[in-house]
Amino acid sequence: MLYDDDLALSAVVANCAMNRERQLAGVNSYTRELGFNPLDRVRSGALRGQRSSWLDLCCGTGRALLRAAHLLRRDGLADRVVLVGVDHFDPLPDANLPVELVCAPVTSWAPARRFDLITCVHGLHYVGDKLAAITRAASWLTEGGQLVADLDLTSIRLPDGRPAGRALAGALRQAGFEYDSRRRRISCAGRRDAELSYAYLGADDKAGPR
Repeated sequence: MLYDDDLALSAVVANCAMNRERQLAGVNSYTRELGFNPLDRVRSGALRGQRSSWLDLCCGTGRALLRAAHLLRRDGLADRVVLVGVDHFDPLPDANLPVELVCAPVTSWAPARRFDLITCVHGLHYVGDKLAAITRAASWLTEGGQLVADLDLTSIRLPDGRPAGRALAGALRQAGFEYDSRRRRISCAGRRDAELSYAYLGADDKAGPR
């Protein structure tokens, strides 16, 4: 079992191509994976004259955020939307676009602001303490914000090796999250300080489909 620092250095995690090429819209895109276009969510607030913000955890190279920034600039809305992406390898920002790309572990990084939308598309597969990542992210939402992330509960195991399964799904719902077992997706609406009675003991980077 590996803890966070060793897990981040694992060849499986370090070589992960997840989200490095995923676009904002189209075939291999955030819109297809999430079932909605994240840009539409933050742009609606900007069109009403409000400041909006989108945080993408495990953002890869940030292609979706960069595309969103380009479209917002085209529409004259770039100064009303904050776009931030975080991943464990060093993203390459475009100095011409207003996007902040951060190289940091999602389980220890913390923002200086709250967000109207937080997404994590398939990135939690490569995070050790998935529950800490989710509960921490929920505390970064605005009161009317939304968190949406892919989360396969069968990948979270109890000390005896059994999947945490339904008991964990129930604990998450009791803490204010919604869990879609068919899509393996977790979400929550509005900021919350959630506590779960689970302790992270480590991760096996060889587990799961290869």
